[in-house]
Amino acid sequence: MKRELLNKYMSVAGRALYNYVTQKPLVISFEVTHSCTCDCLHCDRGGEIEENSILKPEDYTALVSSIRPPVVQVSGGEPLLRKDIVDIVKAIKKPYKYFPFVIFVTNGSLLNREKYIELKESGVDRFSISLDFPNEKHDEFRRYPGLYSHLNQLVPQLAAIGNNDVALNSAITNDNLPYLTELRDKAQEWGVCISYSAYGILRTGNKDHFIDSQENLELLNKKIQELIKIKNEKGGILNSTYNLNKTYEFFRDGYIPDCKSGKNFFCVRPNGNLVPCSMKPHSKEFSTQEEIVTEFTNHNKCEKCYVSIRAYSSKPLYILIKDSLSYVVNFI
Repeated sequence: MKRELLNKYMSVAGRALYNYVTQKPLVISFEVTHSCTCDCLHCDRGGEIEENSILKPEDYTALVSSIRPPVVQVSGGEPLLRKDIVDIVKAIKKPYKYFPFVIFVTNGSLLNREKYIELKESGVDRFSISLDFPNEKHDEFRRYPGLYSHLNQLVPQLAAIGNNDVALNSAITNDNLPYLTELRDKAQEWGVCISYSAYGILRTGNKDHFIDSQENLELLNKKIQELIKIKNEKGGILNSTYNLNKTYEFFRDGYIPDCKSGKNFFCVRPNGNLVPCSMKPHSKEFSTQEEIVTEFTNHNKCEKCYVSIRAYSSKPLYILIKDSLSYVVNFI
C-alpha cells in the first residue's frame, strides 16, 4: 500500500515538474455546478442555479486526456449536488493510473460516511471540507443551521477510517481572525489537517471581511507566526511557511503581484467553458488554454486575490519541490 502511494505521489510530482517547466497548468478546478446548499457571507454563490448546459462525465475524461494536469479540484458551488458526481470523479481518473491527484472541495452539508467511501473508491485523493469557525458561528457565516454540528460528528468518523485524506480549509477573514489557531486545534481534535487561504473582495465586492486595519493586521501577523510555530513543532497545517507569510503580505499590502492565472491554473465552468480564475464571476469565457494565455494571462494586471489554487501553484520551483517532498514524507 505504501509503495502504491509513493508511486502515485512521485508520478504527480513528476507531472507537476514537467508542466511547470513547459508552462502547462499545475491545477485545474472543475466547477461541476454553481448551485450550493449554503449562502456564505464571503461568497457570491448560494442556492440553486438553473444550469441547462452542463458537462457529462465523459467530457471530463476528454479534458483530462488533452490537458494532463497533475492536480484537479472538483469544486462548485457544492459538487455533491450533482447526482452523477461519482461518475464524474471516475471519469477524471480514467485516462491515467496515478494522476491527476483529485481534491474534492465541499462544505460537507451533503457528505456522509457512505458517500465518502463511494467517492474514495472512485478516485478522490483528498477531501477538503470548509470550516470558517471552530463553533456554531460557522452556521451563521454559512447561513446553514446545524452545519457545524453535522461536521463535528462526521469529520472524526471519516478521520477514524484511517485514510489520512481529509483536511479542513478555512478562508481567513476579518470575522474569523481571532479563531485561526483555534481552527487548527479543532482540526487536531477531529484528527485531520487544515489549510488556510485568504479572503479577497473580487467575488463579492464586500470589503467588510477583508483585513486592512492596522490593529487587525498586527493581530494577523501574530496569528500567522503562531501558526508557523505550530506547523514546525506539531504539524497538522498544510500551508508552507512561504505561503503563510505571503498570506500576511497579501492583507498588509492589499495585493500580490504577478498572477499566473490561465497559465499555472484555470477553471472549467459547468458548461465546459474555460475561465482564468473563479474570482471574477463575469470573466470572459474561452475554449482553450492557449486562448486564455494569449488574450488574458499575457496582459493580466490583477493582483487582488491569494486564494489556495493561486497560492499553491505559484510558488517558486525550489519551494514547490520542497513542499512536494514534504507532503510525500508526511502522508505515506
